Formats: sequence, structure tokens, C-alpha cells
Amino acid sequence: MRELALHVLDIAENSVEAGATQVQITVEENTRDDRLKIVVEDNGRGMDEQLLARVTDPFVTTRTTRKVGLGIPLLKAAAEACNGSLWITSAPGQGTRLEAEFQRSHIDRMPLGDLAGTLFTLVIAYPNVHWILRYRIDHAEFIFDDEPIKKELQDIPLTEPFVLAFIREYLQRGISNVQEALASPELAHT
Repeated sequence: MRELALHVLDIAENSVEAGATQVQITVEENTRDDRLKIVVEDNGRGMDEQLLARVTDPFVTTRTTRKVGLGIPLLKAAAEACNGSLWITSAPGQGTRLEAEFQRSHIDRMPLGDLAGTLFTLVIAYPNVHWILRYRIDHAEFIFDDEPIKKELQDIPLTEPFVLAFIREYLQRGISNVQEALASPELAHT
């Protein structure tokens, strides 16, 4: 994968495969400490200690569609190549939390990529999941929670063209506003 947003998509799809009804994605960039952290937390089935110990093995997967699970091993390798690391905590019935951290300025760190497009895809592809995105650069923050939108829409499907356009623009504008705050140091460090 060439973008961190694609890793986020893969990990979030793992959460859906694990039966999660709520997935929270957090992306935090700290310019002072030169760190970039991605956290994906779900309330899915979780994993026992035996599976958790083997989850970074590319030949271990719970998916039935293929026999290899490269997503987590590749993300772990990418984080470690950038002076970072990856942690996973999980327990049966209690969900899973995956955290990957990178040196933000590392020359080999993948670009963040299309985070708005990733969230948009997840919201539309899995409308029964409660999606929360928290994107932060220093003190500038954007939070997306799809539950208020779904409640407001009531019986109107997310696939209605005007709803699709609204969600896409809302995500793109929110993420862009945070990234623009980085260009204005007085906003990013307030």
C-alpha cells in the first residue's frame, strides 16, 4: 500500500469483519514531537491471546476470502521502518485497539493519502456501522461522527446523491481545514 489511508481502510474492514458495530479512527499528527499516530478501535469480537500473538504473521487471517493477511504485517513493517511501532490490544468480546506510530518527518513514511475518501467509502459501504473519525494536527481538530447525520436523515438512504455529496464535502472540508491550520503556525500551536 502506498498511502496510510489505505492501511486505515484495511484495518477498518478487519473491524467490520470482526462484527464491530462501532469503529473509531483517530489520526494525530504532532509536529513538535515529530510523530504521526493512527488508532483504530472497535467493539467487535476481539481476539484471544493466541490469535493476538500471531496477528502480525502474514499467514494468519480470520478472513475466509483469502489465506494471507498482509494488512497488519505491512503496517507494522512500515511503522518500524519509520522509527515507530505497532501495538494491538484485544480480548474476546471486548473489541480491538490497533495503534501504529511513525516518525512524521521520516523520509520513508508514506503520505497520509485520501483520508476523506477512505472514511467516505467506509460510511457508504457499511452503513450499519457507527463511524467516528478524529483527525488532529497539534491543536487543530476535526471530528466526524456519522450517527447525527443518520438520525437526521431518518429513512433517507446514505446512497441518495445529495447525501453522498454532503458527506464527501463535509469530510474533505473538515480534513482540509485541519491541514490548512498547519500552514498557519499561530493556529496549529494555539
